[in-house]
Amino acid sequence: MEAISVKKLSVAYDDNLIIDNMSLTIPKGEISIIIGANGCGKSTLLKSIARIIKPKRGDIYINGKSIKGQKEKKIATQVAFLPQGPICPSGMTVKELVAYGRFPHQKMIGGLKKHDKEVIDWAISETGLKEFADREIESLSGGQRQRAWIAMTLAQETDIIMLDEPTTYLDMSYQLEVLQVLERLNKEKKITVVMVLHELNNACRFASNIIGLKKGEIVCKGVPMEAINKGNLKEIYGIDVKLQLSDNKRYPICVDYDLLRA
Repeated sequence: MEAISVKKLSVAYDDNLIIDNMSLTIPKGEISIIIGANGCGKSTLLKSIARIIKPKRGDIYINGKSIKGQKEKKIATQVAFLPQGPICPSGMTVKELVAYGRFPHQKMIGGLKKHDKEVIDWAISETGLKEFADREIESLSGGQRQRAWIAMTLAQETDIIMLDEPTTYLDMSYQLEVLQVLERLNKEKKITVVMVLHELNNACRFASNIIGLKKGEIVCKGVPMEAINKGNLKEIYGIDVKLQLSDNKRYPICVDYDLLRA
């Protein structure tokens, strides 16, 4: 079954067309990772699905239902979106940040209900932050901080979460820490994860479905073993790569590359 489907989608900033007539399905219950060079439309695609950007043309469906006519708050009960480089107010604790994830489910009047508090505690526990619940966000390590933002998206209680470059500015160990949390949530809770990653080897390692974009068009899509090859990477990035299989033979690894010059 499809978690997300876009049909003949075109998105532009003023007269600059970023995505042109794209049709794409994102499978339910899998980790889909979008790769591509800067400016190819990765973030624009996620923002269009999350209703942050209004498409020029086309249709977007979440769990089989068109988002046209749906209010932003309604969409936020179906898809949680974590943008690139989110900013947290100074002095805010982990629990306070995670509580913001309950906003789409709250009514105009009244504070957090019993269920809200239970979901907040669950999200904090699932991301391994129970002992840091009352710590200020700015006092956490990079990996812990990113896990707190992921906990906030979990608190939205959606079956789809989208993340725009969740490992940017993190060192290798923190990148792995964050991606393993997302992998576990996908496997144990059957949450559909859709994210943009720049680090190709991490994308190949963690994706069950990888999507390669170039100038708003799909170059490749599928399991990394099939989608990631020299030809597709040449088309996407303009590089000549050397690939080898991982030790477990499950995904390709880029071990070296050179720029291709015209």
